[in-house]
Amino acid sequence: MHKLILMCWAFFAITHAIAQPTHTVTDNEKEYKKLKDFIAREDYAFAYTLVKELKAQYPENDASDFTYIHDDINYYYVLCALKLMQPSAVEQAEDYIARINNEPRRQQMSFHLAHYYFLNKEYAKAVYYFNQSGVESLGNEQIADVKFEKAYAYFNLKQFEEAKPLFNEIHQLPSHKYYLPANYYYGFIAYYDKEYEEALKAFKVVETNPEYKGVVMYYITEIYYFRGEKEEALSYGEAALASHEVLYYDKQLKLLIGQLYFEKKNYEKALPLLEDYVNNTSKVSKEVLYELSYCYYMQNQDAKAIEGFKQLSNEKDSMGQNSMYLLGGLYLKTNQKENARNAFQYSAYNSSNGRQQQISRFTYAKLSYELGYQDVALKEMQSYLTDYPGSSYDTEAKEILVNLLTNSNNFKEALGLYESFPKPTAGMQKADPRILYGRAIEFINDQQLNKADVLFTKILSLPNAGPVLPYANYWKGEIAYRSGQFDAAIRYSNAFLQAQVPAQGEANNNTARYNLAYSWFQKENYTEAKNNFELITKSVSASSGSIEQDAYLRTADCYFMLRNFSQASAMYDKVMQAALPQSDYALYQKALIAGIKSGTEKIKLLNSLQKQYSASNLIQDANMEIAQTYIADEKFSDAVPYLDKILLSTNEGLKPKALLRKGLAYYNSNNNREALSSYQELIKKYPQSTEADEALTIIKDIYVEEGKPNDYVQLMKQMGKTVSATEAEELNYKAALQKYTAGNCDASIPALSNYIAAYPQGLHILEIYFYRSECYRAKNDWANAVKGYAYLNAAGLNKYYENATLEAGRISYFELKDYSAAKKYFQDLQKNTVNQDNLLEALRGLVRSYYLLKEYTQANEAAKELLAKKGINTDDKSIAYLVLGKSQQESGDCTAAITSFKSAAQINKSAWGAEARYELANCQFTTANYKAAEKSAMAVIKETGSYDLWVTKAYILLGDIFMKQKDYFNAKATFESVYKNAAIQDLRDEAKRKLDNAFEVEKQESKIN
Repeated sequence: MHKLILMCWAFFAITHAIAQPTHTVTDNEKEYKKLKDFIAREDYAFAYTLVKELKAQYPENDASDFTYIHDDINYYYVLCALKLMQPSAVEQAEDYIARINNEPRRQQMSFHLAHYYFLNKEYAKAVYYFNQSGVESLGNEQIADVKFEKAYAYFNLKQFEEAKPLFNEIHQLPSHKYYLPANYYYGFIAYYDKEYEEALKAFKVVETNPEYKGVVMYYITEIYYFRGEKEEALSYGEAALASHEVLYYDKQLKLLIGQLYFEKKNYEKALPLLEDYVNNTSKVSKEVLYELSYCYYMQNQDAKAIEGFKQLSNEKDSMGQNSMYLLGGLYLKTNQKENARNAFQYSAYNSSNGRQQQISRFTYAKLSYELGYQDVALKEMQSYLTDYPGSSYDTEAKEILVNLLTNSNNFKEALGLYESFPKPTAGMQKADPRILYGRAIEFINDQQLNKADVLFTKILSLPNAGPVLPYANYWKGEIAYRSGQFDAAIRYSNAFLQAQVPAQGEANNNTARYNLAYSWFQKENYTEAKNNFELITKSVSASSGSIEQDAYLRTADCYFMLRNFSQASAMYDKVMQAALPQSDYALYQKALIAGIKSGTEKIKLLNSLQKQYSASNLIQDANMEIAQTYIADEKFSDAVPYLDKILLSTNEGLKPKALLRKGLAYYNSNNNREALSSYQELIKKYPQSTEADEALTIIKDIYVEEGKPNDYVQLMKQMGKTVSATEAEELNYKAALQKYTAGNCDASIPALSNYIAAYPQGLHILEIYFYRSECYRAKNDWANAVKGYAYLNAAGLNKYYENATLEAGRISYFELKDYSAAKKYFQDLQKNTVNQDNLLEALRGLVRSYYLLKEYTQANEAAKELLAKKGINTDDKSIAYLVLGKSQQESGDCTAAITSFKSAAQINKSAWGAEARYELANCQFTTANYKAAEKSAMAVIKETGSYDLWVTKAYILLGDIFMKQKDYFNAKATFESVYKNAAIQDLRDEAKRKLDNAFEVEKQESKIN
């Protein structure tokens, strides 16, 4: 449009100054005259052809004869080249300007070169040559052209200060040919300088001109608005839109009018105008999007209002807060509570409007409670009550808090919160037993039995324990049994059975009866044990449960111990006939029964056990039993091969006993040399074992028999043994022991330490180390306790080896979190124990230690071995399934892993269950099953709230799911919640990185600038 205006005079008469020669044109100069006529008519193409011929007729060496013609021809030649846009024209013109001595001609050529640059939009060069052209040698129209074109060039170079006075001069001359465009551009510069009065006058001049009115009508409207003349702006703008003119700024004008109506709260009229602008603009300001969204809100167009307000979630000012506050209300109105919760979260984190923030904080906490985000609800509601005491929501907030304490599975925080209230209300006190019980069960699942026992004891002391009381008795019985307190186990188990309450997981009549029977069994009251085992089952089959199978077998054992061997044998036969996993044990017991009458039959059955059950862990026990039978029958040489089998096996626990029996066999065979060899090997390999002490006595007898007492003394020195304790050592030992047996650990520890310092190789050193570590353990001094247990472990097989190694493993795992050390102790226990209960404990510890050390292959192997053992509980099964799932996940088989994780999650509510639920969600996310992943992640949050690590990771996974679904609104809310509230710094940092990324990704797709 402007180009046409500016170019319309580009080829006006240029000969005013050049068509007045100072000499007479003769007929001989006919061609020269024709050239000038072409130039006058602006017929530059013909002129250019002719001027090239004339340059040939008037060469440079004839210049002195035809000076005036020669000068004109050179001038016209360059002029025509410029007008025809010849490639070489610029260089020729610049050369001409540089060498010509004729000032008028130099100024005229500068003018034409400037115009050339102007037409080619090289405005900086155009300005330069316009400034060189002067005005003395130019005609009036050329002068007008210079001023306008130079002003326009300045305008395009954004040098408004230079352009403005030039346009100003022209726009005041109505007769000037550039009067209208000058007003147009002058108006723009005045508008730019906020000289709205000047701008309005200039724009009014061109507002009816077809070339300009499509642009200036918008600016005139805006100027009225800026001057505060809003009604005038509205009237003028409405008229412009109604004129049906093609408006260059049509959508901007609609925006302006829409905003004017918005300010007047006429949302019905504002809406279509704002909507048109937003729909036809790729990016808009946050203010515009807010105004449109608010119009939708006021016109009850909820879906569109929601979509608009959502995009303002990044804004931290009052507009952003109000958007989220209104959005939360819209989500509630449309029954979208999850989204409403996140909207109120945004508003709650914004302090621009205090009242809105208070309402948002309460509503956010309340919705978190209603939707099952118990961890967030607890924290937010407690924080709300602290920050707004006595508010209008105070009663409701406290009632919700009570319900949270009652119904939350986040028992860890619930208990801490309850204990923080100096005076719990009656409602809170009513919830106390359930909170204590829930937290105690979590301790049980995490194998922290002492902590669980403390809480169960508290429940029993509560007057309002109510429905949880029987179950507290059950678990008190379970813990008492595991701790070897069999009388207490009997008492609590009976209390549970007498309550006759419905089963609650493991807390059921069968398991209670099972614990009761085992407690009597451990007390060697086999009649009571039998009676209780028989109440569980009197028959067995391959389809019987593990408790029923074991109870049946233990009933047979009771008959065995009561010397009713025929009944016991018949029951063992049924076990083998059903091919139960305990069949090897049944055959072993039948062999013992057979041995009562016939050692030969006993040995025959024990040998058949090794053939029928080659993988049985009773093989070495059978070898030992055969050897001892031969020894009892004084068939000493026949015993030795079976003892050698034990010594060649991996069962370290039986080797000291095998060496002792082997020495005894040789000794009784009068082979003192071989006997001494076996006993010396025993003392060398297992110096701290009880068998080594017994061997020393026999060695002493052998040397005495042979009359070599000095050799015995020398052997003891070589073995690092003292022949007898000194009187001083015995006094120190008895003093320390007296304090320990009195139960005074504070006094015992110094006394026991004094003995260790004074007699590091003393006869009682192992016993003293064990007692001291027991005291440290009782005082929760884990680091010192484990040192003593470690000493006993390093001393090799001894009286205290198994207990010390087990305690060292437990302390390293549970208290010190030193999983590498725990692994080492559990490996030692697995290798050396002869106690099946301790073997189970070793496997349990190994599975967990391997897993936490991310040694998944070894964890998987240990888990398989654990699952094959008798007497495992649901916790064992859950960790085994978790380990299997993790192993499958690591190998990329998420489909199989999902099945394993589901199995673990179904039977465990502790940390292992929480992790299984998280990894289940993680696998579903990996396989792009986002709906299932979201559901599983929510299960982690709602069902295992006490485990911060997995709950926090589940929140982050939820954010990742929302990102995959391009739900940036909920993704940001989730990441921000973790970033602001998580207790684990690494996860906070991860959430912050993901939050920043969500902002960037959303920004690329957002409607907002």
